[in-house]
Amino acid sequence: MPGRLSEAAVVQYRSDGFLFPVDCLTADEVQYFRGRLEAFERAQGDTFGKMPDLVRSKSHLLFTWMDELVRHPKVLDAVESLIGPNILIYHLTSWLKEPNEPSHVSWHQDGTYFGLQPFEQITAWIALTDATPEMGCVKIIPGSHVIGQRPHKDTSTPGNLLSRGQTIEARLDYTQYVMMPLRAGQISLHHTHIVHSSEPNCTAERRIGIGVSYIPPHCRLVNDVRVTATLVRGRDEYGHFDPEPRPAADFDAASRAAHAEAVERFFESNKLLAARRRSGNVGI
Repeated sequence: MPGRLSEAAVVQYRSDGFLFPVDCLTADEVQYFRGRLEAFERAQGDTFGKMPDLVRSKSHLLFTWMDELVRHPKVLDAVESLIGPNILIYHLTSWLKEPNEPSHVSWHQDGTYFGLQPFEQITAWIALTDATPEMGCVKIIPGSHVIGQRPHKDTSTPGNLLSRGQTIEARLDYTQYVMMPLRAGQISLHHTHIVHSSEPNCTAERRIGIGVSYIPPHCRLVNDVRVTATLVRGRDEYGHFDPEPRPAADFDAASRAAHAEAVERFFESNKLLAARRRSGNVGI
């Protein structure tokens, strides 16, 4: 399979908890996907990251082109190298930073409010623009995935792009980070427990990244909420999640209804997990 990671790359990911850069999209593909996103923005009169109804979450349920992007063969080949041939999308978030805005992401672990077990979720961060240090690319603490899931607190820092402003409480050496700059069309991969963050975009250009949470179907949710997921490769023989429908058209009534239900269920689970963590009964 041409897009599979090398054995050395897989070993590096297991050791460090992340891997970058991985070449995936061609220049024409980047132009296509970014063009579709920005055409929708122009039609709506707002930026993708600021639209109501959580458009930037689980956007693959709203747009045929986003559904196409998350199924890109080279992205899935890289993910398959790490979690196997059966792949679900658990969640998706579009990470847009406009020029010279305070948008940032606090130090956190992706798995904090996902509530998945075992801890095999991988985030593929797909760059639709360059993501340089000056543009607020992801920065990561190598090897921090081995500390397991650590307690987080909710914050309300202005400009924090995380839904709850979640910030890790552990005292870590945040000076030992690695920047993960990407060129448009490249992806990075990181483990659900890796500690990472990003700074504001201090340039005159937009930074657009699509963060896709991929899991193997044997992962399950640890609370009683029945959430949804999208099968993008292989088979799901476990049935831990309700299947998500593929959009037949962009932003039509059917896709908006499916998206609204899926997002509501996801954030209901998120809320319950946050409450459980505050009570000290994490359950995972």
